[in-house]
Amino acid sequence: MSDLTKEFTSISFDKDVLKSEALVLVDFWAEWCGPCKVLSQTVDHLAKEYTGKVVVGKVNVDDCNDIASNYGVMSIPTLILFKNGHPVDQLMGLVPKNAIEKLITQHL
Repeated sequence: MSDLTKEFTSISFDKDVLKSEALVLVDFWAEWCGPCKVLSQTVDHLAKEYTGKVVVGKVNVDDCNDIASNYGVMSIPTLILFKNGHPVDQLMGLVPKNAIEKLITQHL
C-alpha cells in the first residue's frame, strides 16, 4: 500500500468514505487473494495520479466483513466508487487501469 492509499476500517469508514466531500475509490481485498495483490499496484498508482481529486483506499474484507456485507461484496477484488457518501459505480475482478480511470472520470 502506498503512502497515498488509505486503509479504511469499520471505525473509519463512515468518516473517511461516507462523509467525504471528495470522490472515494474503495478497493475491497484480502491478503490471500492473488488477483487483489496484482490490482493493488494499479490502485496505488491511481492514488498518486488522482491526488487532490479522488481519495483512494482499501478495505480488508477479512477484517471488515461488515462493510463488505453492507455493500454486497461477494467476490474480490471489487472496486466501489463513492460520491457524496453513496456508491455510484463498481467494478469486479482484475480490471485494467484504463477501465478504472474511465470509471473515475465519469464521476469527477
